[in-house]
Amino acid sequence: MPSFAKPTILMCPPDFYGIEYEINPWMSRSRKSDDALARAQWHGLHALLAQLGTDIRLMTPVPRLPDLVFTANAALVWRDVAFVARFRHSARQPETPVDEAWFHSVGFETRLCPEGWDFEGAGDALFCGETLYGGYLIRSDAGALQWLGAQIGCRAIPLQLVDDRYYHLDTCFCPLSATEAIYYPPAFDDYARQALVDSVPTLVAVDAAEAARFACNAVVVGRDVVLNTGCPQLANALADLGYRAHSTDLGEFIKAGGSAKCLTLRLDGEEAADWP
Repeated sequence: MPSFAKPTILMCPPDFYGIEYEINPWMSRSRKSDDALARAQWHGLHALLAQLGTDIRLMTPVPRLPDLVFTANAALVWRDVAFVARFRHSARQPETPVDEAWFHSVGFETRLCPEGWDFEGAGDALFCGETLYGGYLIRSDAGALQWLGAQIGCRAIPLQLVDDRYYHLDTCFCPLSATEAIYYPPAFDDYARQALVDSVPTLVAVDAAEAARFACNAVVVGRDVVLNTGCPQLANALADLGYRAHSTDLGEFIKAGGSAKCLTLRLDGEEAADWP
């Protein structure tokens, strides 16, 4: 069983990162990423997280798997179990055995949801308190999220995503604590928005301009929140709640539809998780 003495995050260096296919509206093979700049931005995020006291574990990058860098999608971590992703798009499906092997190597039990259901890890499954919130329709299936809730023994609330730009839950929803979260309301259908209002006591709405800067795709470490540049309104709202916002430029990864949260996977439990 893995043991963690402090906040622990999985990252994967961007050695083979690039825009090699198009599976979301942000991606365009005509708008390539700058390899040197992407590496510099990734290392900037790594350095900032290390400065905030996290222990960063590294997955070895693999040729022809450019999105392996987005470790948030690898699995949902719950205690000593990693519920490994089953990716919807064929381009990402070879990541699953790589992810599964890594979790085994450090002592996690691994589980896969039943065949026929898609599930894209902590990109689409986030705890806020004892409740597991799951984004579905665009990348993950509602049935997989209900299966996860049954496996864990917690309430699971599937949230329908309705904007292809915000294709994973972590692009439009970020729990801060067991009672607080950031979200972008237009990314959800009416039922999902009401479910969030009814179940999360403090919700901070992000506006369209900052949502497009991936404001919701943030990493929470205690009272520190790490996010992409260009989100001053959210930074002020976080300060009002007693959080410290830290900005670092991740524009090369937004070209693929990811930012700070997508590039990280918390291994010891998210700050907002109150596991039963």
